[in-house]
Amino acid sequence: MCGRFNVIDSPEVKDLCENLGVPLDMISTQLDIAPGGKINIIHGGASARQISEATWWLLLENRNLKPNYRYASFNSRASKLFTKNSISYKPFRESRCIIPCSAFIEGLGDKKTYHKIELENSAIAFGGLYREYLSQITGETVYSASIITLPPHSPEWQKIHPKSIPLMIDYLDDRIVDLWLDPAFKTVTHFQSLLAENCNRHMRVTPIGKPSQWDASGESFSVLA
Repeated sequence: MCGRFNVIDSPEVKDLCENLGVPLDMISTQLDIAPGGKINIIHGGASARQISEATWWLLLENRNLKPNYRYASFNSRASKLFTKNSISYKPFRESRCIIPCSAFIEGLGDKKTYHKIELENSAIAFGGLYREYLSQITGETVYSASIITLPPHSPEWQKIHPKSIPLMIDYLDDRIVDLWLDPAFKTVTHFQSLLAENCNRHMRVTPIGKPSQWDASGESFSVLA
């Protein structure tokens, strides 16, 4: 994943919140989120689901709770989820989350070709991981999070971002959502098919110029994720 996404006030985000059982007014509208910024995460079991603010960088410095820039942990590769001693191994088993999104940006890797990606007629529910830290200053719990990324499945995606594609969960599937957000559910082999198939949804892809500006530079087209 290239490293930027947004959340806008839209019927699609409202629908996501209603289906996940969380209040829409708790979701912060953000037009351009970069790694290290503040995001919203949805976490907790079905009877205790909540929205929290988190830093979009899984590994924080313990002394100041700022992103630990020695490790690029804003994304968590699916291949590392089953590797013991990896940063994401324990959170994958104990603290999974959903990160609401309207659109995200991917780059080809040539530092000039970028696209805005949206699901057609739907918000995006990124599959994510989170960690809890205790602030030594305030005594409050501080959250950090990352987005799980998968190897690209579609040949079409190779022209957009050949390295990876973010995990997108079907938030209309109550069963998978309940299992994903249940911190007591630790049989993570159950999620292997989810990691292999991704969302299998049509996506609207729009060429853009500068990533931080989100400025369209060409006609949109459709791609199957």
